[in-house]
Amino acid sequence: MDPEITSPRNLVLRMTRRHFFRRSTAGVALGIPALASLLSSEGFAAPEAAGFDPKTGGLLGFPNFAPKAKRVIYLHQSGAPSQIDLYDHKPNLVKWKGTDLPDSVRMGQRITGMTSGQSTLPVAPSIFKFHPAGESGVELSELLPHTAKIVDDITIVKTTFTEAINHDPAITFIQTGAQQPGRPSMGSWVSYGLGSENQNLPAFVVLISQANALNIDQPLFSRLWGNGFLPSKYQGVKFHAGGDPVLYLSNPPGISPTTRRRMLDGVAKLNRLLAEKYGDPEIESRVSQYEMAYRMQTSVPDLMDLSKEPESTFALYGQDSRKPGTYAANCLLARRLSERGVRFVQLYHRGWDQHNDLPRDISLQAKGTDQASAALVTDLKQRGLLDETLVIWAGEFGRTVYCQGKLTDENYGRDHHPRCFTTWMAGGGVKAGMVIGKTDDYCYNILEDPVHIHDLQATILHCLGIDHTKLTYKFQGRYFRLTDIAGNVVDKMLV
Repeated sequence: MDPEITSPRNLVLRMTRRHFFRRSTAGVALGIPALASLLSSEGFAAPEAAGFDPKTGGLLGFPNFAPKAKRVIYLHQSGAPSQIDLYDHKPNLVKWKGTDLPDSVRMGQRITGMTSGQSTLPVAPSIFKFHPAGESGVELSELLPHTAKIVDDITIVKTTFTEAINHDPAITFIQTGAQQPGRPSMGSWVSYGLGSENQNLPAFVVLISQANALNIDQPLFSRLWGNGFLPSKYQGVKFHAGGDPVLYLSNPPGISPTTRRRMLDGVAKLNRLLAEKYGDPEIESRVSQYEMAYRMQTSVPDLMDLSKEPESTFALYGQDSRKPGTYAANCLLARRLSERGVRFVQLYHRGWDQHNDLPRDISLQAKGTDQASAALVTDLKQRGLLDETLVIWAGEFGRTVYCQGKLTDENYGRDHHPRCFTTWMAGGGVKAGMVIGKTDDYCYNILEDPVHIHDLQATILHCLGIDHTKLTYKFQGRYFRLTDIAGNVVDKMLV
């Protein structure tokens, strides 16, 4: 070997930190604990200094003030429902039908590639009739006869708006507070801050139903209910319609409950040894998840057994509620989860992305969701649970007033529209029978009371007794929160 290379000076120069730890007994003895300490403070998501409430598992000091709501049921309508055809009646559009959207209204707004190549952007009024509903006289589409019956129990926000114009960043934004993937979902933030009221079920449960429409659905990604940089025990647990409701929950053939208990105890001891050695909070999360799975073996079958529900319940939610995996069945299951103390129930219903054949598909979607959505509010109210349960109905953005593709008397499509769309909320902490916000005659721009996505998120947390600026988590040297550096509570909608 070249003596120049093997000289003491050059060996030192060529020795990397990895070589040092590999060759040095001192490196093994001292380097690994030091490395673990560094990783705990910077590489891993940092443990919370405040500690946890032993009863709920949530952070000490949370809620920050007396909450109105103890839990949330979030009905996400994936694909973006058309506010023009459901909630935001614009009768003047009839006289402008087929005319080009005025530049003074569009104001140079960026539009998607699906309509940017059209020679015109013709105005398409809704073909559906609107009628006043409830004591408040709110005008709703004929597609929503059941929502009309609960309109005095909900607050409709016509002026929600977002920054994203395409589905993936938009749904990521409304669910996590950021357009880029990697942040914790809202349900994860809530379960991290408040913990769970039921130690035998997850704090955060996810239910998914397929479209009633005929067009292809938008995809849903598991990161939408992921924990991001929070410990994995805060991620949403997806329940399935068929077979095991939770994958791998049942014992394999030949494994008795006693054997499983002994196995879990043994694995827990090994994991805690690793936790003491490396300081990785994810190891403790793994232990808690194993224990939760063990407890769920008895709690989940009882939860999923609808045989004790009276016939009046199925009549309320509709006959689809008897079919596992439907939107109606998931709404009924959301009520059962909520009354058992599950902190955050997230429903995703696909099929609202109606770029063409909108009259056909929105009719099918409304038929499949309207009764169950209204039934959930009614059911919670009858059971005395609505005052402490916040129900949210929302898509990721709205639909354009102009037609995508060919406009006819009976058919049209609508493109994505982030500037204004309609959401509604009911229950814990929210006023009833109220409409917030006003859009222009084209349902294109907001005239009064804009509600940004971060404002919506801040308001949801407020109903749970959480100051959105205080629910933070340090990761890679920065304190993150659901609302990033923005968000204002919409006081007008609060009781």
